[in-house]
Amino acid sequence: MSKICQITGKKAMVGNNVSHSKRRTKRKFDVNLFVKKFYWVEQDCWISLKISAAGLRTINKLGLDAAIKRAAEKGYLNA
Repeated sequence: MSKICQITGKKAMVGNNVSHSKRRTKRKFDVNLFVKKFYWVEQDCWISLKISAAGLRTINKLGLDAAIKRAAEKGYLNA
């Protein structure tokens, strides 16, 4: 499974390492991902999500059910 947040859809970005002499080489900025289990009250089951720190804040703000519905509408959730 790729390194993509299932709630926000965030994925790795590409940028440059810049040396002291301003020489640029390509690098990758990975997402701050966790695999975390949540209890989904509406479905009465445990689910495991690959989620970023921003996705965790989204769940804390909106609630798990609303965050999952929003992610499913936008196509981020692959389940």
